[in-house]
Amino acid sequence: MTGLVRKSGVRRIVLLTLGWEELPKSVSIYGADPALRMREPVPGVLLQTDGGWVLLDTGFNTALVRDPALCRRFFPTVEYRPVLPGPGEPIEEALLDIGIDIDDIHTVGLSHLHHDHAGGLKLFAGKVPVHAQRRELEYGLSNHPEPERNAIVRVDFDDPNIDWRLADGDAEIAPGITAVPTYGHTPGHQSFVVELDESATGGEGANGYVFAFDAADLTENIEQELAIGGYIGVEPEETIEPIRKLKKLARDKGYPLIPGHDPHVWPEMTQHFHERFAPVST
Repeated sequence: MTGLVRKSGVRRIVLLTLGWEELPKSVSIYGADPALRMREPVPGVLLQTDGGWVLLDTGFNTALVRDPALCRRFFPTVEYRPVLPGPGEPIEEALLDIGIDIDDIHTVGLSHLHHDHAGGLKLFAGKVPVHAQRRELEYGLSNHPEPERNAIVRVDFDDPNIDWRLADGDAEIAPGITAVPTYGHTPGHQSFVVELDESATGGEGANGYVFAFDAADLTENIEQELAIGGYIGVEPEETIEPIRKLKKLARDKGYPLIPGHDPHVWPEMTQHFHERFAPVST
């Protein structure tokens, strides 16, 4: 009798910082003092699989940040300020730094359509499949001003060349990468469970990770089960349930749960993955 064969999974994890956003802490923690300001990283997660590299989230649309008129239109309040990391496209610059060509990315997973997560989709339109929840795209494309008031702007994703792969619930988007619905922050927000390939675990460290993205911005959201400050179509307290869902999922699997925008955790985990995995090579 043959033993069970474990499915192939993710071989390497690289965290990218695709910019920053300067904003009130109350955006991340409901009820926090709005006078408290934070500088939060804009996350991207790069995952190496048997089929190639997968990118989770794409950062800002640089044109909307750099053009003064567009910036006034799409970032109209002084409370929120987008910050780009360099003069070019953040994804291209981040990949160049680690020796990966953007054409090596074969799949994109999108947590949700907010401008700090979907703005780089223009780099992948007509090139690779893009995975999202169906209800998220339907909300974003609804002919109503509400999505834009909630920082979801059609110019980022209303492109007939985007090869959408839409899910209605849990979905495996690549070997070892599963999208998990965590609705509340936006109508179709999803988080991701990453299972490491046996060859990548080396008998040490966690066998996988859960990436909350904006279901939980900060460690406080997770540890203290605090409602997030940004939500659409739900009451603030309803955003705690997705956090509990992810905590249980992470606990059952024995995986760390990584918040999406924590200014302390993100650089620490970036360094952790750099040290855990071998240098990047395609």
